Amino acid sequence: MENLAPTLATGDIALEATRRRTFAIISHPDAGKTTLTEKFLLYAGAVQEAGAVHNRGDRKASTSDWMDIERQRGISISSAVLQFPYRGHVFNLLDTPGHKDFSEDTYRVLAAVDAVIMVLDTAKGIEPQTLKLFQVCRSRNLPVITFFNKFDRPGRDPFELLDEVEKQIGLRPTPATWPVGIPGDFRGVIDRRTGEYIRFTRTARGSSLAPEEIVSVERAAEEEGNAWTTAMESCSLLDAIEADVDVESFLAGESTPVFVGSAITNFGVRMLLDAVIDIAPAPAPRTDIDGNDRGLATPFSAFVFKVQANMDPNHRDRLAFARVCSGEFTRGMDATCSRSEKPVSTKYATTAFGADRETIDVAYPGDIIGLINAAGLQIGDTIYASSPVTYPGVPRFAPEVFATARPTDGGRVKQFRRGLAQLDEEGVVQVLRDPDLADSEPILAAVGALQIEVFAYRLASEFNSPVEVNPAIYQAIRITDEKSVDRLRRIGGIRILKRGDNALVALFENKYRLQRLEVDEPELTLTPILADTDSSK
Repeated sequence: MENLAPTLATGDIALEATRRRTFAIISHPDAGKTTLTEKFLLYAGAVQEAGAVHNRGDRKASTSDWMDIERQRGISISSAVLQFPYRGHVFNLLDTPGHKDFSEDTYRVLAAVDAVIMVLDTAKGIEPQTLKLFQVCRSRNLPVITFFNKFDRPGRDPFELLDEVEKQIGLRPTPATWPVGIPGDFRGVIDRRTGEYIRFTRTARGSSLAPEEIVSVERAAEEEGNAWTTAMESCSLLDAIEADVDVESFLAGESTPVFVGSAITNFGVRMLLDAVIDIAPAPAPRTDIDGNDRGLATPFSAFVFKVQANMDPNHRDRLAFARVCSGEFTRGMDATCSRSEKPVSTKYATTAFGADRETIDVAYPGDIIGLINAAGLQIGDTIYASSPVTYPGVPRFAPEVFATARPTDGGRVKQFRRGLAQLDEEGVVQVLRDPDLADSEPILAAVGALQIEVFAYRLASEFNSPVEVNPAIYQAIRITDEKSVDRLRRIGGIRILKRGDNALVALFENKYRLQRLEVDEPELTLTPILADTDSSK
């Protein structure tokens, strides 16, 4: 083995873990999630200008939205991993897709983080997708920090937004900062924890840090006029109802600290970034499938939450992203996949910064590592060294959209099959195959139609295999077994296929036929996919 760092003592591993913050940013599309991600990088010094990454000399590239189709559409399609230092800590930031069609990818990402920043558009408040994403956070007991974004534009009264958060999300909002000025006339914020007034100054296009000035109460009263008076009255009301930041209830998932700002102008970004260090949790022991906690200082283990190919057109390789759960990872160490019990290559390990990558020699609990061309690794796999462990897998979402796909060029069949296999492994879509027909007539199953569109785009652009995609007539899908297959095949309007993990599935042309069958023949195995949660099996 080469370039291996010396193994740390148990106490050192625990200390390194306390320096990690691993978190995701979630929001409804257009709430400003990706802009906030870019501004975090700006304030941490990871980029020199908002929207660009300064890495390896003067080469610049996009950070979180690295796919061409993402830049064309202006939305995040694939989650991105960004690791950078800030205030003596190591941040592992995961930018998630906001569009509902990619909620399954977001769910996988949330399995790998310790906390979440929920971004709300001040003008729109809680939107349907925001609510769905929060429900995922609640199912994983993730602490949530809330950011009221776009306060530089006309919007709703912040008290109205606080009330909406409490009623719809079910968390008690506790404002850490409070705005001076109304939406659209944003002057600065009062830090309710210190009583300080921080006034902001705009910068050109928000490309550099927003200058901050701490203004005395006397000056603020004189210079801000009615805006200051209103803000102070609001803070007095918040004090009266004891809406103060409480770290204990935040970590317990009972309250959410609220910050106010504008990502596009950089107002309030630093204070939000500081809060990740000050109140967000460091990595904690992860619970295995037997209900036991794996201590942070026990031998190395990690959980694979994402597989991605072709992030860099110059490499055309495959990365398995894993969250380190325990111990010290060293590049080149011996590791094993718990599902297959086969060795896992760790020689080519990287840390990620969007599409850019850099060789990593060591990593600690909370870090995200990318294993290049680690054959056989799947989403939901556990890898370990020395001491075996298996962590719970990631649930699959029930597909709601079905389509057929075939290559438009008969000479591109090999490329089509390779792309089909890769995009199935990544979870872009679920590829369902007829055992008798192999890849000649696959059925694509997805949560939303945009997934199918991304599938077709990537087959053409990355695998040079343009495809013809047509809607399929199926309305429902269920997991089944060999004992039920013969009976199901004798019933019209049902097709039996195999999923990528070899699970048998039944596709129904009519959901009412499925409902009737479940009542009339309960002995048949017809399991909803969302219940199929253990991908380690």
